[in-house]
Amino acid sequence: MMHATVDGDFEADESQYLLSDTDADTRTVTMTGTQRLCCLSFCIRNFCARLCEGLVSCCIRRRQLSSRSIHIGYQTAEKFPPNVIRNQKFNFFTFIPLVLFEQFKFFLNLYFLVMATSQFIPELRIGYLYTYWGPLGFVILVTMIREAVDDVRRRQRDNEVNQQKYKKLTPHGGSRTVTSANIKVGDLIFVEKDQRVPADMVFLRTTEANGACFIRTDQLDGETDWKLRLAVPVTQKLETNEELFNMNAMVYAEKPQKDIHNFIGTFTKHDTDTEESLSVENTVWAGTVVASGRLLGLVVYTGCETRSVMNNAAPRSKTGLLDLEINNLTKLLFVAVLGLTVVMMCLKGFGGPWYRYFFRFLLLFSYIIPISLRVNLDVGKAFYSWVIQRDQEMPGTVVRTTTIPEELGRINYLLTDKTGTLTQNEMVFKILHLGTVAYGTDTFDEVQAHVNTFFCKDASSAGASGTPTRMRRTVVTRVGEAVKALALCHNVTPVYEDGSGQPPEESQNGDQPHTVLYQASSPDEVALVKWTESVGLPLVHRDLTTLTLRTTSGKLLTYTVLQIFPFTSETKRMGIIVREELTGEIVLYIKGADTVMASMVEYNDWLEEECTNLAQKGLRTLVVARKVLTPEQYTQFEQRYNAAKLSVTERGSRVAAVIETLECDLELLCLTGVEDKLQNNVKQTLELLRNAGMKIWMLTGDKLETATCIAKSSRLVSPNQGLHVMGNVSTRREAHLELNALRRKSDSALIIKGDALETCLQYYEHELMDLAVQCPAVVVCRCSPTQKAAVVRLIQRHTGKRTAAVGDGGNDVSMIQAADAGIGIVGKEGKQASLAADFSIDQFQYIARLCLVHGRDSYKRSAALSQFVMHRGLIISTIQAIFSSIFYFSSVALYQGFLMVGYATVYTNFPVFSLVLDRDVSPNIALTYPELYKDLTKGRSLSYKTFFIWVLISIYQAHFLSLGFYALSIIFMHYFDWNFIKSKDFFWKVVVITLVSCLPLYILKFLRRRFTPPTYSKLEELNTFGSTNMTQPQP
Repeated sequence: MMHATVDGDFEADESQYLLSDTDADTRTVTMTGTQRLCCLSFCIRNFCARLCEGLVSCCIRRRQLSSRSIHIGYQTAEKFPPNVIRNQKFNFFTFIPLVLFEQFKFFLNLYFLVMATSQFIPELRIGYLYTYWGPLGFVILVTMIREAVDDVRRRQRDNEVNQQKYKKLTPHGGSRTVTSANIKVGDLIFVEKDQRVPADMVFLRTTEANGACFIRTDQLDGETDWKLRLAVPVTQKLETNEELFNMNAMVYAEKPQKDIHNFIGTFTKHDTDTEESLSVENTVWAGTVVASGRLLGLVVYTGCETRSVMNNAAPRSKTGLLDLEINNLTKLLFVAVLGLTVVMMCLKGFGGPWYRYFFRFLLLFSYIIPISLRVNLDVGKAFYSWVIQRDQEMPGTVVRTTTIPEELGRINYLLTDKTGTLTQNEMVFKILHLGTVAYGTDTFDEVQAHVNTFFCKDASSAGASGTPTRMRRTVVTRVGEAVKALALCHNVTPVYEDGSGQPPEESQNGDQPHTVLYQASSPDEVALVKWTESVGLPLVHRDLTTLTLRTTSGKLLTYTVLQIFPFTSETKRMGIIVREELTGEIVLYIKGADTVMASMVEYNDWLEEECTNLAQKGLRTLVVARKVLTPEQYTQFEQRYNAAKLSVTERGSRVAAVIETLECDLELLCLTGVEDKLQNNVKQTLELLRNAGMKIWMLTGDKLETATCIAKSSRLVSPNQGLHVMGNVSTRREAHLELNALRRKSDSALIIKGDALETCLQYYEHELMDLAVQCPAVVVCRCSPTQKAAVVRLIQRHTGKRTAAVGDGGNDVSMIQAADAGIGIVGKEGKQASLAADFSIDQFQYIARLCLVHGRDSYKRSAALSQFVMHRGLIISTIQAIFSSIFYFSSVALYQGFLMVGYATVYTNFPVFSLVLDRDVSPNIALTYPELYKDLTKGRSLSYKTFFIWVLISIYQAHFLSLGFYALSIIFMHYFDWNFIKSKDFFWKVVVITLVSCLPLYILKFLRRRFTPPTYSKLEELNTFGSTNMTQPQP
């Protein structure tokens, strides 16, 4: 009863929490409504929004997802989406409306649109139309050109993928070439080895004799393990491909889903009334790559209905935080314009057509809000992007989004992928530990000698003279058994130069070397098999029933594979039962994680300690054990195992229970350590970014153990830092307990699985995020592409901080597009992430320079530039106010026509260019002292404080420059006294006015830097002093 009450309280709290969020959203919308300028601006904004929504709904028809039944060999009558990849933001019809909407949603542009439109009314016109429509039109034109160029480039990149060639099977036994974009549901498509799968397909046939092939899914789920896929047995048994058109068969596929790990379908052959179930093992998803053989598949999903596209987010236009801050400041400037207008009207009086005078004053003071601000900022950002691409310290860097380079200077959270981003995805065998002795890379030659002795001893008589001592013989035996276990307990298949799994006859004796490629579902297993080859026990052949090893003497050892128990994330181990043909000995070999193997092996006092030591070194550990079975034991096990596999209900638990009867009292053979090589300078880069104030989260689709290991080896989690692992959390109570446990741990890194994250977010989203953002590091494993993007949005929503996401695979595209700054790495997983990112780099280590140097320069320069342009508009508007006040508050423009346009563009361009090239600290200082970056994230370079300082400077200078500007403007008027202009009086008056307006400001600036210098100036002095001392000769 109490438990029900607690649950009821939880539900009430959540309802209240959700209600408060809704109220907050309502308040935000209401507040935005009160800030509408006037009825005209309200109508324009709503008209643009409704027009864009209507065009989008007309151009993009939303289709109801449904299941389908496909008759093999026949075209489907139902219409399905085209098989095209489209990353464009616009099309021919939506380009102009969407670009205009994106521009006029900013207050600055909307304000000037209203001002320019008002000039069509004769009573309100105070100047030429081009003085208002010229700058506004130029800004919009530049923006449209930039968006058009970017979208054309996206289209070109999409066409490269959509125009890839594939072979389509025809009813007459041949094949014809089709492009990826022309593939339809129901087509029979060939996919060659190392070729990308163009659409979601059911796997029908393969050239591999065993009816199976491996695929690489790292572009889809981020996992480096190769996945084994099985052809439909009925179609694999056919003699030729053409027989597919003669069989009366149909494939049923469920409606398109986001879940990449499950599939529900059936294969029905009507002429024999046979039906087989189809699972994810019988499918190949779009974006994966065939790693072995050639396959033939039936297309079931195309285009936007494929798993890869459904897990990717639509591209969006990103707006920088600086642009939002400037937008807010322009609203404040508009309030100032209104206030100044009201003051002038109060002084003038409200007699006569006062509303006309009110609007004319509003137009006269509109230069307080500078339309040229957008142009200057866009030109500056284009220059910053060009500088980034030309940086010799970051070769290969490409800026694909030129509107947000300053975002790199405001990053608080960096979210990174693991595989191919932090690591090179290259496994290297490092340690073989036997308990009493351990062998490393420098002592593997001893292992090779022991292996040679072990197999020579087996070949000779046991009592031959010259045998080593008992202790020596024990070490040799233990090493030999451990190496043999590693050579047998795996799912690796050797493939030779001719593409077969059988070695050439002349090389079986070891006389001639031959090139072999190992195929497996995991790079760890390939590393183990390559190591056994290096120490003298290579794998030379494997099929469904046999394994063949070769000793250093050239003798072939053949083993019959009786059973295989594959690795799963639940069991965390894999096993194999083999029978040696020479002796008939039956042995069960098992390898797995130490957490599950520790309770299965015989008692020992070293395993747990050594596993901890290897894990602290960042190595991936595997415990290897064996058990010798008698024929009777195996026969009994086989009977019970087959009976469990035929169970209709609870098949999985019954099979697991039978296997567990063998997994006890195992003989511990060895402990292995494998290193996943990191990218260059990953540790130093992560340390640099942490010192800069960034919190780093790792989001990966890999296993929990692997993610934990990489987090330690890369120093994402420091060695002396605690870990809190959230494993299997499926209920609300478990989530509550885990969060309470995390709350009690201080300075602990959080490692959480994707399904546990979903459960916690379902019930305790706010509490989880409050705790997670306090952790020094967070690792999310078993994370789908959709979850990666959701985590980015959660951080943005709960913290309001700026995020950057970095990845190199297709599974990272959603995360990259959701982040405020997306960084793609060109790596082994292809260029999909690089092409979808805002910034493309070649190595992870470039991120430090990209953010700490170029991000700093871009933000500081843009902040100074925007405030200077506002300062420029405030000066001219203040002078206009002084002029109107002197001449009886008349609403007449002081400067007409091209003078105002020139003032906002040509006449004051040199200060703008100087600010674009400005730099406060050198790149060496920024990288040597990353703590300087923390000041940037606080936004002090552009704040209300700095804004009001610039306002005071503008008012001060405007009062003293008003006469100076007036004097300079008369040069263009023919009815002024030119003799006076040429006189000395005119010259010294202008000089005095300039000195009085500028000199005090420079004095104040000098005094401020003298008594309260910024931090970076002290560091520059320290760095210069240190360099001088180092260059001085020693006595």
